[in-house]
Amino acid sequence: MLFLFLTGLLFTSQTSFAHCDSKDGPVVAAANKALEQNNINYVFIWVQPTDEKEIKDAFELTMKVRELSPEAKNLADNYFFETLVRIHRSGEGISYTGIKPSGTPIDEKILAADKSIAVGNLTPLNDLIPKDETAELKKRFEKVMALKNYDINNVRAGREYVEAYVQFFHFAEGEEEHNHNPIEKSGQVQKLPWIFSGILLITSILFGTLYYRKKIK
Repeated sequence: MLFLFLTGLLFTSQTSFAHCDSKDGPVVAAANKALEQNNINYVFIWVQPTDEKEIKDAFELTMKVRELSPEAKNLADNYFFETLVRIHRSGEGISYTGIKPSGTPIDEKILAADKSIAVGNLTPLNDLIPKDETAELKKRFEKVMALKNYDINNVRAGREYVEAYVQFFHFAEGEEEHNHNPIEKSGQVQKLPWIFSGILLITSILFGTLYYRKKIK
């Protein structure tokens, strides 16, 4: 059982280098809200329609397991975070290597882009973006702001906002844009290790909880 537990943690302890891969990022924040409110629509907007079933299965399993104990809640929540971020990045066509821990330093352009959305203007980015890119940045920013106040239960509207949000951040960071359509089926092979690790992790939690309860009786 200890082997299974450690195996699960091994598969879920890697790090990556993107805004949405951070424990402090918007995807994990959406996952926390979905679990707190028991509303999966908070996370559906961050994945492709074709990935909804996998997210739903992980969400429902997490909601059940997190009730077993505080330890089970922590492990189940992290399993859900990993699953969601992995699938989100897969939808971008980017390899997933894990979630960066909370407190990881964030690029100043990302912080400025976040602040721009919060205050409703591009002032925080004024000194960070070349002048010849201002017009395109403004265009993307205005689209984000126009779509920002969507109904959380309108998943289609939420996905339109996320699409605009990601495009705005990629441009602000100076990154090449990624394709936000579902990747080819060959990419499904990359999911297998994470699926197996998730199964091992949840199984470990269940058996560990049952063993502990039996021991204290």
